[in-house]
Amino acid sequence: MTQAPQSPAHTHVDLQSDLGWALGVLLRAYAKGAQSVIADMPGGPRGYQVLTSAVDGAAHTQLALANKLGIDRTVMTYLLDDLEKAGLIERRPDPSDRRARQIFATPAGRAALCDLQRKLRHIEDRVIGALPEDDRARFRELLRTVAVAIDEHDPLSDPCTVVETFSGVEPAARTRRRRPTS
Repeated sequence: MTQAPQSPAHTHVDLQSDLGWALGVLLRAYAKGAQSVIADMPGGPRGYQVLTSAVDGAAHTQLALANKLGIDRTVMTYLLDDLEKAGLIERRPDPSDRRARQIFATPAGRAALCDLQRKLRHIEDRVIGALPEDDRARFRELLRTVAVAIDEHDPLSDPCTVVETFSGVEPAARTRRRRPTS
């Protein structure tokens, strides 16, 4: 009877020490909680990103925002239509280019974002709740530093794709709805 080869002691594998496993567990837990928080947001994660960009002033024009978030311009138009219909954003002509539209958050959009961010912070605290409060702040800062550095060298074309992959949400770009033709 032959025995299976024994692995040397120095090659002991501990799944819980694997960075990929740890990141996957964190992302799944966060995505699961975040999905319930932003379920009613028009456009889901993409709608949240657009609203965040509109509130923080990063949404200079509709096209620039589509490029920044890696969203097809046609999909962006429908997404903005839905956010505008919900009273969360408004589009105004760009004074320097009348063909372009600038995106602004409405007071209701600002209030909705504030509420969503408070709820998402609660999800974050549950996900990293094993850490003491001071360590949570440091963990967030370290994670942000690493993410920003990586994104500068290899930017995501669509940040929502990562979350959608792990949460099982079908990407909005693949679920374009057709506008009725008149």
